[in-house]
Amino acid sequence: MNDFDDLISIFCDTTDPDEMKRLFSEMFTDREQQDFVLRWDLLKDLYQGIPQREIAAKHKISLCKITRGSKILKKDKSFVREILSDRYDDHLSL
Repeated sequence: MNDFDDLISIFCDTTDPDEMKRLFSEMFTDREQQDFVLRWDLLKDLYQGIPQREIAAKHKISLCKITRGSKILKKDKSFVREILSDRYDDHLSL
């Protein structure tokens, strides 16, 4: 098993939210954690149909960061889109 797979296995085995928070706080800096949250927020915004320029202004980020998220959501069989669809109403035409 390579290091990436090992780490994924650890995340999968960590099912308690408090333990996952503890793991994240020990493994990732505050900035890295904020980057995860920002990525998730912009993916949710894109999914809900908010224009990219509005998202950029709201989060004070470049359009380049948003473009990656947009490409993820446009991919056929996007797992992120599937997760968002399960959590929210489906706003994308599939």
